[in-house]
Amino acid sequence: MTGTGDEAAVGGLCTVHMPRAARSVAELPRMGRFPAVQPGQPAIERLAPTSELIGYRGPTACAAAGITYRQLDYWARTGLLEPSVRSVYPASSQRLYSFRDILLLKIVKRLLDAGVSLQNIRVAVAHLQSVENGDLNGLTLMSDGATVYECTTPQQVVDLLKGGQGVFGIAVGAVWRELESALGRLHAERTDTGETVIGHDPGDELAQRRNRAV
Repeated sequence: MTGTGDEAAVGGLCTVHMPRAARSVAELPRMGRFPAVQPGQPAIERLAPTSELIGYRGPTACAAAGITYRQLDYWARTGLLEPSVRSVYPASSQRLYSFRDILLLKIVKRLLDAGVSLQNIRVAVAHLQSVENGDLNGLTLMSDGATVYECTTPQQVVDLLKGGQGVFGIAVGAVWRELESALGRLHAERTDTGETVIGHDPGDELAQRRNRAV
């Protein structure tokens, strides 16, 4: 991508070529936590953080992505990265972000920290939003601080480094795994029922067991 963010980057062996409801169930009450499983009942389903039935509110998205709420709000209002699960319309609702949304938020933060311009980041985000989840895990984003390149093989990464076009890289798969672990410990919301899903922190559970043993 160029400085204008309108075209693909020059040198382009692996240049990024970038184009540019929730169903509510009134009869189900909102619950702060899952009810206890009674003898003879099946175990209650625990959805993975990556599930499409799970959404995350703004403060949780900020905590997981390592950004401020002001950044989150600004990026949503300017169209850099809007929540795909639920926007702020109607005004009484709260934004709800998907796992993939927050993954992109983390990537945006890292690109900004590396000095990539917001204009070029917009182009990168537009491209990444078109990539299938299964393909995201295998991507490595390389940048020299100005241009962002997409690499899908180790050899492409090596070629960029040899050419001096890659100063730093973002292994999207590693960011994915890091985020999945972090979100598993934070509260979420089911998009089909609206109920709160309590995060599971193994550290907290261990501490509770130790307290009971004292």
